[in-house]
Amino acid sequence: MTRIIGLDDIKTAAGRISDKVRRTPILRGDKLDPLWGAEVYFKPENLQITGSFKIRGATNKILSLTDEERARGIIASSSGNHAQGVAYAAKMLGIKATLVLPENAPKSKIDGTKALGADVVLHGFDSIQRYKKLYEIKAEKGYTLVHSYNDPDLIAGQGTSGLEIIQDLPDVDTVVVPLGGGGLLAGVAAAVKETSPSVRVIGVEPAGIQRYAESRKAGKPVEVPMGATLADGLMITMTGEHNYPLIDKYVDEIVPASDEFIYKALMEIVFRSKLLVEPSASVGVAAALEGSFKVKPGEKICFFLSGGNIDPDKLASFISHETA
Repeated sequence: MTRIIGLDDIKTAAGRISDKVRRTPILRGDKLDPLWGAEVYFKPENLQITGSFKIRGATNKILSLTDEERARGIIASSSGNHAQGVAYAAKMLGIKATLVLPENAPKSKIDGTKALGADVVLHGFDSIQRYKKLYEIKAEKGYTLVHSYNDPDLIAGQGTSGLEIIQDLPDVDTVVVPLGGGGLLAGVAAAVKETSPSVRVIGVEPAGIQRYAESRKAGKPVEVPMGATLADGLMITMTGEHNYPLIDKYVDEIVPASDEFIYKALMEIVFRSKLLVEPSASVGVAAALEGSFKVKPGEKICFFLSGGNIDPDKLASFISHETA
């Protein structure tokens, strides 16, 4: 049954997790101002405890479980960031956690998850294969599922970052958010629009996996084929049933970002703004560079930087290509 969260749920989540996650600041991105003639800001969740916003939703979800559900142990599937959020929250609360990661997950994400005491199962190379394995293990062991994006309590937890944006930058004009499974965008959009309806909210998904753009065309959640993208954290083919209604109601535009511009955006953020982010976090800036949406001259625009757990070898290859 679909459950649609709202501002009250997000405020409840904020109170529940406030002493367990980091309140990240709003940072001025003035080095990027000349690109569009706008005032650029960042919400840098790459500075979060586990290097990603994912800890917010994972913590809220796990704290919302019953004692019996926690006692069974929890299981989740992830490309890496959700895994570390779940593992951190589970360790903090003394709960057994099992995480299913892709075989090609960055070593930093695998090591980070294991270091938090979670059991790691490496399986497949995309979300479809991972979730198939997850449900096999869940059926055998009886673990409680902590979904990576399609869960109301998780969405409410992610939405706490949207509340912080409005509280810390109340005159923001546009908020741009990466779009993978949709839990982040759904929560942020609800928090922003139910607090400040005039703020423009834009979701950005990889050009090769436009599941939410296609869902809007169809008027319902759809699944698309898996495509290739540098943004490995956004490689989801399914549209979340709990996310779609919020995104459809509150998000003004859903636009694509191509790999060419994801790469360019990553370099702009790393070299100009001195922030270490992963490709998935740079898709908002990428879409703006690509012209996928119009940046209005003089507006205050806040780009959500969703995470910074980038593999050192991959970052080195990007930088060596840039400086060659």
